Amino acid sequence: MSETGRIFVRQRRDAAEGTGRPRFAIVAVQGVDLKVFQSHVRRGELETIAAETGAQVVYLPRGEGEGPASEGGGGRHRRRQKED
Repeated sequence: MSETGRIFVRQRRDAAEGTGRPRFAIVAVQGVDLKVFQSHVRRGELETIAAETGAQVVYLPRGEGEGPASEGGGGRHRRRQKED
């Protein structure tokens, strides 16, 4: 059996099904000569890329409460109004 490449993706937090935004983020690519210019892709685009390159799509679990936003850093914050 020949070794095929893998495309590792995870579901984006802010792009759920029905929002009209690409739902998956490409995290890594292994064993495929592939340049990715758009890291956020739709499922259909992802499946087409995998079929054309002979790669397997690996869906990574999305950790709840992990990442910079949960640690108090990163993410977007609103500016506070200055109080006189």
